[in-house]
Amino acid sequence: MNLGAKLRHELAAAVDSPSWRAALEAVPRELFVGDAVYRHQTGQGRVSVRRSEMSPEDWLALIYTDETWVTQVNGVMADDATGPMGILLPTSSSTLPSLVIRMLEAAEIGQGEKVLEIGTGTGYSTALLCHRLGDRAVTSIEFDPVVAERAKVALNVAGYLPTLVRGDGLIGYEANAPYDRLIATCAVRTIPPPWVRQMRPGGTITAPMLGWTGGVAFAHLHVADDGTASGRFLKDDVYFMMARPHLPPPRPTMTMGTGEVSESRIDPSILTDDTALWVAQLAVPQAQHGWAEDILTLLDVETGAQADVRPSAEGGWAVHQDGPLKLWDAVEDAILTWQEAGRPHQSGFGLTVTPEAQWVWLGEPDGPSCVAHLAPRVAV
Repeated sequence: MNLGAKLRHELAAAVDSPSWRAALEAVPRELFVGDAVYRHQTGQGRVSVRRSEMSPEDWLALIYTDETWVTQVNGVMADDATGPMGILLPTSSSTLPSLVIRMLEAAEIGQGEKVLEIGTGTGYSTALLCHRLGDRAVTSIEFDPVVAERAKVALNVAGYLPTLVRGDGLIGYEANAPYDRLIATCAVRTIPPPWVRQMRPGGTITAPMLGWTGGVAFAHLHVADDGTASGRFLKDDVYFMMARPHLPPPRPTMTMGTGEVSESRIDPSILTDDTALWVAQLAVPQAQHGWAEDILTLLDVETGAQADVRPSAEGGWAVHQDGPLKLWDAVEDAILTWQEAGRPHQSGFGLTVTPEAQWVWLGEPDGPSCVAHLAPRVAV
């Protein structure tokens, strides 16, 4: 057994599913990562690490570490980088294999099913799907033309020929519909309506979700005969790069300390809790947040409404709210409702998508603990 095969075998050893374990053992990750990856280096941000600068053994050991390797930052591929990339955001990566498998398992993919993958990336997860299901069962869409072309080459070299589409994954790919499973390897703010329309009844949509405040959830929805989709969020907290059409606009400068003054009913530091931040995001889905030392700021980029919350000299926290929306009032209501329900994880909530709207609920879709106001219905 050569070193690559040995490392693939070791990587796959922890996988329970025989089918996915066999795929991990068969697909050479080194073909899809390319000749360089970005690695974080203190004081410089992301720097390119190149295969040519390492021994073949060390390079393979790096590639088969169960980690996410960033392959593109701000549109610059790792092997094209001429220096450190600082704190610029990654725009493509090879996700750690254990997470890839967890997502594939969560999607409930079975033999003989057709899959639509949103976000080809390096093509590694696409190859795993092809190994399991066969080329004709897999359709994958990539937005970035450079990333898409490199994935196509890698897949062909590895011997896989799925349907590869260069374009906007948010509109899906009607030509090969209907699909049994849709899995997204990028995060979305809301579920794109074409995804639901292109699924067969009984099919599933599995997608990470990420909003403009940074709150995350992992949606797993079942599509019904009437063209709606509904399901609970999963227990995994997964962080993926946001689909580029869903990225927030540049945040304008805000003037703090203006507008109506009140006293906060909650400690704003609760938003450092991941689930609390996600709940707050449901209440103000168009807002971005930040911290200026001990002052929390919220700015709604659509309406210009803003709020800031700061410690008060008399104790507690003073709130300033300005503009057409009372952002902090909405956050307080959502957080207090969540606390009264016992502070459940995102998996205590669910999502319903119809052709007209989509909303998050707490408990059961039509049960007494349903809290529709936690997420204003988002027109689609």
